[in-house]
Amino acid sequence: MQIFGVDIGGSGIKGAPVDLDRGELTEERHKVLTPHPATPDAVADGVKEVVGHFGWTGPVGITFPGVVTGGATIRTAANVDKAWIDTDARALLGDRLGGLPVTVLNDADAAGVAEMQFGAGRDRQGTVLLLTFGTGIGSALFADGELVPNTELGHLELNGHDAEKRASTKAKEDHELTWEHWARRVTKYLAHVEMLFSPELFIIGGGVSRKADKFLPLIEGIEAEIVPAQLQNNAGIVGAAMRAAKSA
Repeated sequence: MQIFGVDIGGSGIKGAPVDLDRGELTEERHKVLTPHPATPDAVADGVKEVVGHFGWTGPVGITFPGVVTGGATIRTAANVDKAWIDTDARALLGDRLGGLPVTVLNDADAAGVAEMQFGAGRDRQGTVLLLTFGTGIGSALFADGELVPNTELGHLELNGHDAEKRASTKAKEDHELTWEHWARRVTKYLAHVEMLFSPELFIIGGGVSRKADKFLPLIEGIEAEIVPAQLQNNAGIVGAAMRAAKSA
């Protein structure tokens, strides 16, 4: 079975059809840059371009980098335009896609769902936390395989700032941090999250997971097991498609 998944991020909007039996993309994903300002209409146009690239006419799962309630309504917008807040994203995006059935969920939750089914969290029980490092820090919390949605742990305070302002991949790039310096910031963040939730497993996702060998060996003093996401930066696309199939 194939369903289309779209992952809206702070820097890019990417999507592809997904084989839900294997948790893999069936075609090379198509990506467009996230518009700036990332208003609802501008982002919806980007989603339309990604889906239209494949001529897709079935259900579409779409992630959003913020809190999504009821599979439709946007409640926070940290790394996109504030005009998204209180927007019915399901209605907006469904209309822009010509009436295709649309399902919307938080981006990190989507990545987590995919990793728990097909990746690093497969068959893992207890408390598992997936953290995506990119423009911000997304989080997906699981208790015995069940998702606790919309946790947004990237906004925990770290040294007087939102954690994602200190420890995201964007923060590394903006401040030209070495891997060693950035790993120290990530370690402080993980220690704080571990103190609050005591997970058995941290899964590190986002684009930076492709370079896990550069920083994971530098993280010390964390009791939980720490592993890179296996689906890497495709996890959000896969998870979005999984949720769309469930809704359909």
